[in-house]
Amino acid sequence: MKYHIITIGKIKEKYLTAGIDEFLKRLRPYGQVEITVLPEEKMPDNPSEAQKRQVLEKEGEKMLRHVRQGSYVFVLDVQGTLISSEDMAAKFSEIALHGCSELTFIIGGPFGLSDGVRRRADSRISFGRITLTHQMIRMILLEQIYRAVKIQRHEPYHW
Repeated sequence: MKYHIITIGKIKEKYLTAGIDEFLKRLRPYGQVEITVLPEEKMPDNPSEAQKRQVLEKEGEKMLRHVRQGSYVFVLDVQGTLISSEDMAAKFSEIALHGCSELTFIIGGPFGLSDGVRRRADSRISFGRITLTHQMIRMILLEQIYRAVKIQRHEPYHW
């Protein structure tokens, strides 16, 4: 299976980079992981709602250009369907049974997601109703992909 994460904004915190690197290393034996990091659009100080929407639309268009044909698209959205690790593993298995070999995950930037990105999603998922930074969610997503793969393979994932 191929896993493609499309996200906005660089990671600046060393602890997050270290965590991301650790889960990338753990995932290597189970599939190919690609992370596409796109630059944030500049948001003016005290933006109007129209300016916010415009920035989100630009970021959304950039992200959607990187979605490959035939890939199943998950959008991480606080308003998405709550998903457990076991649900994620089952969803991965179901998608693979239908012949799809690439999963794409889209993480919005600090201002969220455009409506266009939400509409493109095959699944809108949430790891909870709390708000996490877009940088933190990248590491958490990689951990959850790793956990889902281990669950699918009936291998222990707790240390």
